[in-house]
Amino acid sequence: MLELFKSIRLDKEDKIPLYTQLYGKIKEMINEGILCADFRLPSVRRLADALHVNRVTVVSAYRQLESEGLVYSKPGSGTYVENAPALTGRSAGKDPDVFLDELYQQDDLSLISNGQIKIDDKTINFASATPTPDLFPVEDFKLVLNEVLERDKGNAFGYQDSQGFYPIRESIYKVLENKIQGVSPESIQVISGAQQGIDIISKALLKQGDCVITESPTYTGAIAVFKSRGAEIIDVEMQESGPDLNILEYSLKQYRPRLIYTIPSFQNPTGYSYSNYKRAQLLNLAEKYNCHIIEDDYVSDLDFEGKNYTPLKAMDKQDRVIFIKSFSKIFMPGLRLGFMVAPRHLQGIILEAKHATDISTSGLIQRAFDLYIRKGFWDRHFKFMYDIYRERYTLAVKSLDRNLPDSATYAKPGGGLNIWLKLPMGISANSLSKHAQAEGIVFAPGKIFYSRNTPQKLDNIRLSFAAADSGQIEKGMEKLCRMIHLFQQRQVSYQNLPVL
Repeated sequence: MLELFKSIRLDKEDKIPLYTQLYGKIKEMINEGILCADFRLPSVRRLADALHVNRVTVVSAYRQLESEGLVYSKPGSGTYVENAPALTGRSAGKDPDVFLDELYQQDDLSLISNGQIKIDDKTINFASATPTPDLFPVEDFKLVLNEVLERDKGNAFGYQDSQGFYPIRESIYKVLENKIQGVSPESIQVISGAQQGIDIISKALLKQGDCVITESPTYTGAIAVFKSRGAEIIDVEMQESGPDLNILEYSLKQYRPRLIYTIPSFQNPTGYSYSNYKRAQLLNLAEKYNCHIIEDDYVSDLDFEGKNYTPLKAMDKQDRVIFIKSFSKIFMPGLRLGFMVAPRHLQGIILEAKHATDISTSGLIQRAFDLYIRKGFWDRHFKFMYDIYRERYTLAVKSLDRNLPDSATYAKPGGGLNIWLKLPMGISANSLSKHAQAEGIVFAPGKIFYSRNTPQKLDNIRLSFAAADSGQIEKGMEKLCRMIHLFQQRQVSYQNLPVL
């Protein structure tokens, strides 16, 4: 193992500090898949001796890697590579953004980094849950950008209030007012995407060793944030109607967590939604055991079957819920824009954490998006995206109902962007994934959505239809179902399957 690191060359004459050079070299090895998930890094003493540097240099490099969620430490055991390192553009093939939000791990990561997974115009992409660039409202946004630059001139590039540009908070309030009562522009905090919101809350409320309850499976980005803050993850199994309440209360009583992280409507990755009963019970339990709830409003707006789920925040009488929402799944993900509504007694420390993180979200983007909403472009674009996603959802469900073998099961979510499929007994998601990739289809194996505390299940896959057009959905779902049928029928390895 140490031989791998002896090849690292550090330039002691360079102005860049040695620890920064070492951090960069190890990060590059992680990103390129040379160091896989759970790989144990050399001890501080051994690496320092091998590279002929001070031990403080190694300690500082490891700390920088850990602060970015690339590694984690086990007291008395060592430092290990985290489960989901970020992929570089070279690792991801032709489209570097395809796997940025839904990262493969272990076997899949090595395939990507070795170039065996190729994403091109012919690939049917059921892995990504973000819209494709052809759906971005570029022309409308160009109009508002130009108008803001002409109107505000240099002011558009100054620092904004850390809480957010006040006019955009007014615009967000108008978008929210029919959904959640009691919200005001003063209670809205602008953030650079939902991921930053989770990180800011963690920075404000968590300390080393605190416990956080999450659904299982859940969004891996949230798990990475909590672990980066030194929190212990407590998993509660996700059922079709929400978390198992008995396990949830036991965990609350046993571990006394600071936070419960939830995606109550069209959850990622399962698409499941909490029943109204479980929503009410979750709020009662948070009050009983004195903890706060992060409500990640992932895509509740994409309700295709009239479920009309009530946000937890709208039911929150005790001010326990921190509501987070991003615009990325509907708008343009690269803009990194979202907001949160926090309980009054937490707004001060959350604002401090936001200021310490990046002072403020881009003023130009806030001003432009505010104008975008005020001109009615947002309502028009949302309807456009809603209609596209609804059509894709309908096609995906109909195709699965028509072609899926009876031994494979899924629950129709009624909305959102994801379908959670349970494979027949004896078929692993890994084997199916490798064969599907050879046939130009990619999806997210379910194992990547489980924390290290839970045995990774190998018989679930997540199918997202955000990045596949109508023709690809019908063709891809039919082809994938045929693969599942052949796997089940013949029980052979993917290498021996005929080309479909």
